[in-house]
Amino acid sequence: MAEHGAHITTASVADDQPSIFEVVAQDSLMTAVRPALQHVVKVLAESNPTYYGFLWRWFDEIFTLLDLLLQQHYLSRTSASFSENFYGLKRIVMGDTHKSQRLASAGLPKQQLWKSIMFLVLLPYLKVKLEKLVSSLREEDEYSIHPPSSRWKRFYRAFLAAYPFVNMAWEGWFLVQQLRYILGKAQHHSPLLRLAGVRLGRLTVQDIQALEHKPAKASMMQQPARSVSEKIKSALKKAVGGVALSLSTGLSVGVFFLQFLDWWYSSENQETIKSLTALPTPPPPVHLEYNSDSPLLPKMKTVCPLCRKTRVNDTVLATSGYVFCYRCVFHYVRSHQACPITGYPTEVQHLIKLYSPEN
Repeated sequence: MAEHGAHITTASVADDQPSIFEVVAQDSLMTAVRPALQHVVKVLAESNPTYYGFLWRWFDEIFTLLDLLLQQHYLSRTSASFSENFYGLKRIVMGDTHKSQRLASAGLPKQQLWKSIMFLVLLPYLKVKLEKLVSSLREEDEYSIHPPSSRWKRFYRAFLAAYPFVNMAWEGWFLVQQLRYILGKAQHHSPLLRLAGVRLGRLTVQDIQALEHKPAKASMMQQPARSVSEKIKSALKKAVGGVALSLSTGLSVGVFFLQFLDWWYSSENQETIKSLTALPTPPPPVHLEYNSDSPLLPKMKTVCPLCRKTRVNDTVLATSGYVFCYRCVFHYVRSHQACPITGYPTEVQHLIKLYSPEN
């Protein structure tokens, strides 16, 4: 038991395997960056929907593209992702002995590099999209848009019923792997590392020295491009490398600030935040500033601004306070992610059903 306890806090001298605290810390780093950046983008979009609204609508795709550039830059130059390099770790190809290990500055082989990128960048993107799909299907299912006998209705109800169990099995797989790693029964704390054909290890003194001298060697060995195609390729490589370097520098400087933002706006701290920042409710606007693309409000209060008919299944949009037919505003918000009247960024979960006294 003492040997197992020692493995939790530190690795043995003969083994470069990091402790569970190091690997969990590097995993949580990029997990904290995404919601913090998302909150910054949301604030920008709400302050000026015209200029920054697209950042909110396409946040997942923009973040994935930037993450791809960042991770490819680090994996090809340091044999580690951004968060792994931040904590002094590297990826070691499975099967390499201690003597035959590549230096971290050599980067990962192509096969392990692209597998790592797929699990670091593509898989989280697909998981986020799947969670949003499940959320939208649940919202749609509550209002029973489709007839009860439709095949689509039965299919996605079965999908919604099965998803929590699939997600639980996925998370349980990771938990079991971490427990095996703590007890010294596995070389990987995550099954995705095994699928990528790599394991995590600490940077050695030789790795650190090679990484420090690599930029100088690269500038000395760089030869001027001869043909036009070589010049274009060289310019593209420099541009991508410059973007990745800027991202890595910015994240390295702002990572603690982003983690603070993630903690500050987490659900556990919402009650504390409300008590510290509680302000009286502001009065409603005297004059409504219409956008050029927004439909004008009808004169009759019972008419939906979108379909221009008497409202059916009244639903209010929490971000702006205007009332529509549920079917009209649901399809509009799902397509445009904005309020039809004010243009404020919004989501389907901001729709609230209104019940009349008769009902």
